[in-house]
Amino acid sequence: MTALETTPVRRRTATAFSAKIGPSLFFLAMLVVTLIVLLPVFIIAFTAFKPIAEVNAFPPSLIPTEWTFDNFTRIFTDLPFARLILNSFVFAGGVTVLALAFDSLAAYVLARIDFRGSRLLLIVIVASLMIPFQATLIPIYQLVADLGWVNTFWGLIIPRAADAFGIFFLRQFFLSLPRDLDNAARIDGASEFRIFRSVVLPNAVPALLTLGIYIFVNNWNDLLWPLVFTTDQEMGTITSGLTLLTGPSGIVPYGVMMAGSLIAVIPLAVMFLFVQRRFIESVASTGLK
Repeated sequence: MTALETTPVRRRTATAFSAKIGPSLFFLAMLVVTLIVLLPVFIIAFTAFKPIAEVNAFPPSLIPTEWTFDNFTRIFTDLPFARLILNSFVFAGGVTVLALAFDSLAAYVLARIDFRGSRLLLIVIVASLMIPFQATLIPIYQLVADLGWVNTFWGLIIPRAADAFGIFFLRQFFLSLPRDLDNAARIDGASEFRIFRSVVLPNAVPALLTLGIYIFVNNWNDLLWPLVFTTDQEMGTITSGLTLLTGPSGIVPYGVMMAGSLIAVIPLAVMFLFVQRRFIESVASTGLK
């Protein structure tokens, strides 16, 4: 066989080798990246099962040599942790439900109804995203205090019942829906609210799920807001309650804190697993990167 005859064979062999090695390298790279991303979760999980002496030992170890459930017992004895979990669900869930309702209504008006000043209104809403949260915290607190809503769920939820990012996000999604659906419903005599409820919302379920996850996670993990608007321990959330775990001389029981953090992560992980497929569909359909 001549050199010219063996060249195509070599090329086919190299191509087949690349086809086999390529997916393996990609899988290995993704595995490494996944382990790096999950490393903090592993540290939290393993630390939650370590006894106090091993948590404070140096050099530290990742996997505990002695497993214990004392940290999980202490988190419920040192804090009203069951009440904190309930408060977190009420706070994050209430904000999510109200924000989805108000954001979707505002987004529908900006995306599907033409009126004078709509573009200016959209610019104002987007510009509000550039205002630092800390700049509006004191005025909002003063308003909540004047209403007598400090240490109440009203004070925690109502100021966050609408979100500029949510309005902009849903508006962009609503713009991608064909306007022929609206026009057909109007010809049949449907009102604007009927079109919004029966035509637009059913087609926006992926976007609503995505925004719902974003809002719920942000409020579930928020620390500053519950600390400012609640002074009663019984009205705190998981994140604000964990800040109270400071022992004598400022010593922090990290094992107990990691146990509480691990419990706090579980609802978020379960929720994401249930809506994962819809979440991916929404990212693909809205063009988010």
